[in-house]
Amino acid sequence: MNRRQSLKRLAAATATFALPAMAQDKTIVLGQSAALTGPAAQLGIQMRAGANLYFEALNAAGGVNGHRIELVTLDDGYEPDRCKSNTDRLIKDKVFALFGYVGTPTSLAALPLVTEAKIPFFAPFTGAEALRDPFNRYIFHVRASYFQETALIVNQLVSLGLRKIAVFHQDDAYGKAGFEGVRRALKARSLEPVATGTVVRNSVDVAQAVKSIVPIRPDAVVQISAYKSCAAFIRQARKAGYGGTFYNVSFVGTQALADELGAQGNGVVVSQVMPFPFSTTTVISREYLEAMRKSGKDAKPNYSSMEGYIAAKVFAEGFKRAGASPSRDGLITGLESLQNANFGGFNVNFGPRSHVASNFVDLSMLTEDGKVRH
Repeated sequence: MNRRQSLKRLAAATATFALPAMAQDKTIVLGQSAALTGPAAQLGIQMRAGANLYFEALNAAGGVNGHRIELVTLDDGYEPDRCKSNTDRLIKDKVFALFGYVGTPTSLAALPLVTEAKIPFFAPFTGAEALRDPFNRYIFHVRASYFQETALIVNQLVSLGLRKIAVFHQDDAYGKAGFEGVRRALKARSLEPVATGTVVRNSVDVAQAVKSIVPIRPDAVVQISAYKSCAAFIRQARKAGYGGTFYNVSFVGTQALADELGAQGNGVVVSQVMPFPFSTTTVISREYLEAMRKSGKDAKPNYSSMEGYIAAKVFAEGFKRAGASPSRDGLITGLESLQNANFGGFNVNFGPRSHVASNFVDLSMLTEDGKVRH
C-alpha cells in the first residue's frame, strides 16, 4: 500500500467527519488524535472545526508555497490507549506532523512515540507542565500553561477576599496538573486547599466529590475536569446547598459547559488562553468570525474552535517559512523563527529553546442565558 492509499484509508476511518481524498502530490497531511465521541467530544469536535475553518480557506486561496494542508483526525474518545494506537498509525502512515491533540493524558500517551519518530507535535490542547518541562524539540505549544491559568484564578479569588478554596479535579494527569497549579498558587500565599474531590475521566460520578467538598463550605471551588463532569458537580453541589462560586480552567470547554448548565451556569468563571471569540474586539476575532460567516456552515463561535483556528494560522506561518520543499526539520526552524510575531492581537514568541508561544491568560464568566461574558 503506498502512502496516498494509506492516508485515504485513514480519512475513511473517520466516517462521520470524512475528509476529501488528497487532491495532489503537494498536499501536506497532518495527523490528529482527539475525542470526537464520548463525554469530552465537543472539545475535539470544536478544536478540529476551528483548524479546518482556517485550513480550508487557506487551501481555497492557493495554500502555502503551493502546498495544500489537510487534517486527518482519528477519534480517541479521550482515552490514552486509543490515542497511542492512533498516533502509531498516523506515524506509520507518514503524516508530515501531528497537530491539535486534545487532552493531557492522551498527549502524554503519544509523547514517547513522538520523540522516537522525531515528528513535530504542534499545538496540543493542554496546558500541562509534563509536556513543557523538560524541553522537547518536537513539541510546540500555542497556549499558556495550567500553572498560569490557576495562578490567575487564585489571584482573583484572594483579591476578592476568598481564601477557603477547594479543588474538584479529574483523577488523571490533567486533573493532577491543574491541582498542582492551584496548590502552588495557594502555597505562595501561605494557603492550601481546604478540601478536594475527584472524578474518573469520562464519567459524571461526582457524588463522593460533592460529599467531600460541600460540607467544608469553601468560598470557591476550582474545577479541573471536562464539561460533563464539571456541570454534574455544579448541579449536585447546588442541590446539596452549596452557595459559593465555581472557577474552571480553559480545557473544560467553555461553550460546552454553558450549554450543559443553561441558567445554572450564571456566574461560573472560566480562565481563558485565547482571545474573546464572540465579538470583533481584536483583529484575530474579526478574522475568525468572518471566516466562520464565509464558510456557510451552521457553526457558532467558541473558545475551543478559536484555539484550533489560531493554532492552524500559526502552523501555516511556520510552514511558510520552511520553504518550497518543506521538511520536518525545516518546519521546526520555521516555527522557531516566529519571534515576537503578532497574529491579529494574539502574540506568538517561539525560539530555539522556547516552544511555548503565549503567556496570555484571561477570565470569562457564564451568563444565565447560556452565553459567555468577557
